[in-house]
Amino acid sequence: MTRFDWHVLRRFVAATALLLALLVATFVVLDLAEYVDDFIDRGATWGQVFGTYYLHYVPEIVRLTSPLALFLAAIYVTARLAQSMQLTALHMAGVSLGRYMRPFVVVGVAVTAVMLAFNGWVVPRATAIVHAFQNEYYRDAPEGRGGAEVYRQASPGVVLTATYFDRDQGRAFGVSLVTVADSAEGGVGARFDAAEMTYDDSLGTWHARDVVLREFRGGAERFRTAATLDTALTVLPRDLAQAERDADRLTLPEARAYVRSLERAGVTERGRPLVGYYSKVSYPFANLILVLIGVPLAAQRRRGGQAAQLALGLGVAFLYLSLQKTIEPLGYVQEIAPVVAAWAPHVLFAGVAAWLFVRANR
Repeated sequence: MTRFDWHVLRRFVAATALLLALLVATFVVLDLAEYVDDFIDRGATWGQVFGTYYLHYVPEIVRLTSPLALFLAAIYVTARLAQSMQLTALHMAGVSLGRYMRPFVVVGVAVTAVMLAFNGWVVPRATAIVHAFQNEYYRDAPEGRGGAEVYRQASPGVVLTATYFDRDQGRAFGVSLVTVADSAEGGVGARFDAAEMTYDDSLGTWHARDVVLREFRGGAERFRTAATLDTALTVLPRDLAQAERDADRLTLPEARAYVRSLERAGVTERGRPLVGYYSKVSYPFANLILVLIGVPLAAQRRRGGQAAQLALGLGVAFLYLSLQKTIEPLGYVQEIAPVVAAWAPHVLFAGVAAWLFVRANR
């Protein structure tokens, strides 16, 4: 790399770090202003608020804001070069856009690689601690320690419900297994009810207590009870422990295992966990794509100077991130394939980056 490359790289990294710090500080201040009353009223100390909650909330903020920080830094540095006529001098010397983009691309690729690991392993662990803190100190806790009103498809045609699942003990209470009849009329073919059900790791079976079994055939009901009963299910304790928000606190291998467990059980409504899983890989690429958009966008001098460049950049970034939030719910309900919902905005704006590059390089 040339001296110019190192000069640009240093300025780009410094601008990104400054913007990222400002964005993190802004998020923390806004969050604290909204929830400080909850923290104090429910007995949290300031040491817990900053040493536990915000310390582990920062990785999620960094994950969310790093693409925007890189994008704005790329626009700012490039606009400064354009306004000072340095880019014009490079063009006159025969240096192509792709050549002086090299330091920006190096940083974008490096950050994308780091964020893939950060998003796949570091953020989920930190988010789990954040959620635990929220459950204890938020007035409107997002969830309890267990999974109240658990609803899972145990296998094709079999639905499992539980009034409560204790995550710590791996024990389900108020369990019902409803099997759909094979007949053309449909309806309930059988029902299994248990007061409590605990998983036996050594045998790989569920141990149920106070069991009631009902079977419905030809309008008649067969009924029997049992004090205890062992049953094998494809559903495991970790599957029952998952909630909608759990995609955020699963590492990449854990998310893959969870998705496979849903497939194993024949669950058809698995759009949200699939979008969450694919997004753990797709979202980090926004860091590189926004850099590739920002540099060609700011390479040309515009009326209004750097303020106009930054305003235009904020508009593009808003469209990019808004498109992600618009498409994701369609993947949740499987109106479109979850993998498409996770990747479509990035593919589309990668195309925008390619168009801007060709246009600016003419």
